[in-house]
Amino acid sequence: MTKGPVVTTYRRSRALRVGDTIVGWLIWTGLVPNGYLLTTVGRRTGRERTTPVAVVAHEGRRWLVSPYGAVAWVFNARAHGSVVLRRRFTRREYTVRELPAQEAGPVLRRYYVLSAPSRPYINATKDSPVERFVAQAPRHPVFELTPR
Repeated sequence: MTKGPVVTTYRRSRALRVGDTIVGWLIWTGLVPNGYLLTTVGRRTGRERTTPVAVVAHEGRRWLVSPYGAVAWVFNARAHGSVVLRRRFTRREYTVRELPAQEAGPVLRRYYVLSAPSRPYINATKDSPVERFVAQAPRHPVFELTPR
């Protein structure tokens, strides 16, 4: 049996927060092709929280993938049921629906191919079959975006 790559645990350090600020600025300027600023409403505080994310688009549909697992924006999106995506001067509201593993696997695979920085957090390779990504899907929530 072949072992997959070693999976890295996500920890939000000071360097990652600084990196998110820089990436957020690059997204705002439009220099990151599939990057957006995701704003959610805090499930406990009710305050708006913003983080940079990559959106997967295919055949007219769009998805949000959390390569780092169930992080704060995932909990907020689940609790509120909607998110806002911004880029430059465009702001759009979306309702979110979390996909079951069978639907999430192919989207997670597409995300893996498109997003090199998050690969260490997903236990698969580019050549892995979709079933491997279906098995990983419970650890990496995927949301379908529907315009409001």
